[in-house]
Amino acid sequence: MSEIVSPEKPPSALKSGVKAAARFAALVAVFPVLLSHWIVASIRGANKSLESHSQLLSLYPGLAGQYLRRAFLQQALAKCDPSALVEFGTLFSQAGAKLDANVYVGPRCGLGLVHLEKEVLLAANVQIPSGGATHHFNDPDVPIREQGGERKLVTIGEGAWIGTGAIVLADVGKGSIVAAGAVVTKPIPEFVIAGGVPAKVIRPRFETPDHG
Repeated sequence: MSEIVSPEKPPSALKSGVKAAARFAALVAVFPVLLSHWIVASIRGANKSLESHSQLLSLYPGLAGQYLRRAFLQQALAKCDPSALVEFGTLFSQAGAKLDANVYVGPRCGLGLVHLEKEVLLAANVQIPSGGATHHFNDPDVPIREQGGERKLVTIGEGAWIGTGAIVLADVGKGSIVAAGAVVTKPIPEFVIAGGVPAKVIRPRFETPDHG
């Protein structure tokens, strides 16, 4: 009788199994931090708690840090897709932030109330606070810290790429590129390259306008 040999699992299936196990291990490891976050959030609010706990988890380097941050952010943010990747030193301040599928957030970014749509890439040191009016400053007789402000959701469109050190205060359209060091103060349309301070459209990203 010939020996029956079970077929080997495809490498992709094995890889998926390893990733699933790593995600579960990360969730178990980060559970004490999550518990602390939930307790602090009930006392001080979700945003204050997120800010402090994301500072703690931002300090873990390498692959382990990526898994730990993702496990925490999946529970702490409005949305964090399992495929999103957040690098070392990145801080979050608003629990309403959303990270869609295959988002990459580079090292040392600062994110407020932001929606990063799928396939968005943020290089290192990108800052996206909650819009451009988080602090009012119109009354000369009142300290700025006492004048309040308003937070607005900033959306970075699907497939956009934000260069190193850019500051983004307004929406960026689908597929657009924002140059390193740019300061975006007004919305950027789809499929363009923008740069400068304040950022302006330099040229279309493609020669033909139809990218539907």
